[in-house]
Amino acid sequence: LLSLLKDSQRAFMLFVFLCLLETPGRGEDSQADTSFSDSSLFAHWGQELGPDTRRVALKMFQYYGYNGYLSDRLSLDRPIPDLRPDGCKNITYPLNLPQVSIVFIFVNEALSVILRSIHSAINRTPSHLLKEIILVDDNSNNNELKEKLQDFVSETNSQRPGFIKIVRHTKQEGLIRSRVSGWRAATAPVVALFDAHVEFNVGWAEPILQRIKEDRTRIISPSFDNIKYDTFEIEEYPLSAQGFDWELWCRYLNPPKSWWHKGNKSAPIQSPALIGCFVVDRLYFEEIGLLDEGMEVYGGENVELGIRVWQCGGSVEVLPCARIAHIERAHKPYTEDLTSHVRRNALRVAEVWMDEFKSHVYMAWNIPQEDSGIDIGDISERKALRKRLQCKTFRWYLVNIYPEMRMYSDTIAYGVLKNSLKNDLCLDQGPDNDNVPILYLCHGMTPQVSALPLSLSLALSLSLALSLSLSLSLSLSHSFSLSLSLSLFLSLSLSLSLSLSL
Repeated sequence: LLSLLKDSQRAFMLFVFLCLLETPGRGEDSQADTSFSDSSLFAHWGQELGPDTRRVALKMFQYYGYNGYLSDRLSLDRPIPDLRPDGCKNITYPLNLPQVSIVFIFVNEALSVILRSIHSAINRTPSHLLKEIILVDDNSNNNELKEKLQDFVSETNSQRPGFIKIVRHTKQEGLIRSRVSGWRAATAPVVALFDAHVEFNVGWAEPILQRIKEDRTRIISPSFDNIKYDTFEIEEYPLSAQGFDWELWCRYLNPPKSWWHKGNKSAPIQSPALIGCFVVDRLYFEEIGLLDEGMEVYGGENVELGIRVWQCGGSVEVLPCARIAHIERAHKPYTEDLTSHVRRNALRVAEVWMDEFKSHVYMAWNIPQEDSGIDIGDISERKALRKRLQCKTFRWYLVNIYPEMRMYSDTIAYGVLKNSLKNDLCLDQGPDNDNVPILYLCHGMTPQVSALPLSLSLALSLSLALSLSLSLSLSLSHSFSLSLSLSLFLSLSLSLSLSLSL
């Protein structure tokens, strides 16, 4: 079409296209190696340190993904701010609540971070409720986590025999199977499964144990706050429910309207899914199918658990009165790129639990539903579990539990929009802060996946047909060349606007 346009029109379109090519990308700040630079660790901490100390701190930061140098210099019993809503502090709980086993999962964690997690659990959990602590070492190669950790456990157990147990894997199993290992070692009626880089706030245990005592089919998540990876300051997070997108990446959600209408910030929040750490009745967890050990390493297991519990008769809650601070790492230095594992696990969840909506997961990952080329393993056992538990449909789950989740029921095509002159660039939704579309290196994941609904494809066909009829009718006029070029220019403009709206 461009060859038929006048020179001025060609020049104009070329100018527009070059402007698009020069649209800035996300920039170097989003690249993985930025987390390893001085600016990431020392932006808000450590300016007074000398060069040698800075090198030591930076090396530890690269190894752990957080400020291990600072952690080693903080008290294991440090106070943290009480961030519970005011109403929580006036609630009383019965003394005969069930006991809990706390499970900590780790691989090559800083010893001081693990010990601080243990200390905060002991200091802020009533002793009559905390039966034991179980440490699951997923085959760490950090020698500090062998002898020194064992010395701490032995000293603690000399005063309280059998209180801390260590489960050590002989090969790296990943987060999912490590949590199941911790559950198998637990003996209390209730099991709390946590990362080993957390700090418990005051009064965290009683509200959780009370809710589980009232209904053993509830799985409970605490409300999370952030331990900043550089300064280790506690950052308060707003109260949230927990959900996911169609790639099955976790996300925080606004609490549902029904919660706000109660006018009680201490009330439990109904949640479609789980972010990660959770507390569950030990026997119910087995009855509901534990975690899917057919998944690999990390990702999707908590979403799958939330979906399964809701569809199979249980419920998931986030408790504002149970607050736990969690380190958000700057990077995960101990593992390879997790994307392939998350993608495989997501497809496994889709095939077992999502019925006709499984197509949404394939679309989000930009994978063909037929012959995807990804081996998700044997799912017959998980499908049999769903049948045995007489679980509801995923449509029921979307309508009743997660109505905020967008559905794409009329999609007839999906994929990425590539630049035809530089085909390693794709149309991208842009940074989250303004969502201005940009050209960015193609990666094929959700920010670049476009869906073509049936209604839009019909509109595109009609506009092209209209352009053709105009061209034919104008071909009889004396101003043939001018009229033809104008009609083609109009057609091209319509095509561009429709493409950008995808």
